[in-house]
Amino acid sequence: MAETDLAVLLRTMEPVLFSAPYGFAVCDGPLPFAAFATVAEDEGMTVVAPLAAIQAAGLVSDPWARISLTVHSDLAAVGLTAAFAGALGRVGISCNVIAGVHHDHLFVQWDRRADAMSALKALSNV
Repeated sequence: MAETDLAVLLRTMEPVLFSAPYGFAVCDGPLPFAAFATVAEDEGMTVVAPLAAIQAAGLVSDPWARISLTVHSDLAAVGLTAAFAGALGRVGISCNVIAGVHHDHLFVQWDRRADAMSALKALSNV
């Protein structure tokens, strides 16, 4: 069952850092790889996928670290995004979020991934 209580969400969010970098790119036409996520925008299809797949398709992206929160957060839960965005912002880390039905997936600068994990773990110990 999806959780809505912010205190429970923060205490149990258990961030998981993926070992390989991800990338964001614009890809028009059929995708030559399996995407983690796509966003249809007026300017084209934004694709989020492992960076190696993006580069193999000839697309360009900076490396991003994917951190998934394993807690099953309800889409109607209030405050979780603000809490982790605030914690990351206080240490100067930008965060791009993709919310799924079951989990939130955070994308932070690749070279700041360890700092991001520390900030998130500290937040869950509040």
